[in-house]
Amino acid sequence: MSYIRKVEPEYVEAMAGGPGKVYKRSIIRGPEDLHGSGRLFAHMLLEKDCGVGEHTHDGDYELYYILSGEAEYTDNGKTVTLHPGDITYTGSGESHGIVNRKDTPCEFIAIILYNEQKAH
Repeated sequence: MSYIRKVEPEYVEAMAGGPGKVYKRSIIRGPEDLHGSGRLFAHMLLEKDCGVGEHTHDGDYELYYILSGEAEYTDNGKTVTLHPGDITYTGSGESHGIVNRKDTPCEFIAIILYNEQKAH
């Protein structure tokens, strides 16, 4: 079944223990829309000093694709600066977090896929 829908942002306070709030537009509505292959496909926006806290993945992996702005990205304890066009990968058992320290918002796509397809 195909569909067209408008996606309104939700505002998530302290996502994964991170600072401030994250503006999240869920491109999919949950695991059922990914047919058991994952649980998140979202457009995210971070204002200054807002972010997703450092967290560890278990049984899934996450990718970020930076659309605009810059952000401090923590990859297993090491911090780097991300720029538009950068892609990150965090595998199962690994940790990451992201914070925008600039005045300009940082926008990115976040995708979480399971290591193995779940039954649906």
